[in-house]
Amino acid sequence: MHGLINRAIQCFVTDAYGSEKWLEATRVAELDFVEFEAMMVYDEALTPRVLDAIAQVLDRPRNEMMEDLGTYLVSHPTVEALRRLLRFGGVNFVEFLQSLDDLPDRARLAVSDLHLPRIELREHAPNRFSLVCDCPVEGYGHVMMGILRAMADDYGALALLEHQGGGNGTEIISISLIETEFAEGRVFDLGARAG
Repeated sequence: MHGLINRAIQCFVTDAYGSEKWLEATRVAELDFVEFEAMMVYDEALTPRVLDAIAQVLDRPRNEMMEDLGTYLVSHPTVEALRRLLRFGGVNFVEFLQSLDDLPDRARLAVSDLHLPRIELREHAPNRFSLVCDCPVEGYGHVMMGILRAMADDYGALALLEHQGGGNGTEIISISLIETEFAEGRVFDLGARAG
């Protein structure tokens, strides 16, 4: 697993719960280090072990914690770059959803050796979709749920999301868009701000 992903998990725990909880999770996961290096590649088995340890330390169901991780990835100030990458997908929430199929390729433009799982949006009716996520780590669909919830808020859209479960290495999220302009979305400028 790419170090950026593991580092994001580490930052989520330290930003949301404090460094002591992170250090405790590294002990429970039996890591022989306490910091992930963003540009290293780690054994695939390490990430699920760390996620299980975090859920244990936080005394929370892993899927709930993973959804919170997805929300963090879009809404926390320290990871603004990911929000910017996602917002380039469209001017409204529907365009954003329709751009999700290209997300792994866009991420690779930013970090050439970062391979995100394949995701596929399926449209069933106007404003009714499902998102099929390849899941190299069980619960990845819940991370996507958190991302989708945060992005709907970001765009000011009202959407109902439901994790439909999965199997054979995939998870499915149903998306019902209730209103595209439910509230005022967060400000997004095309150009990055300096300073």
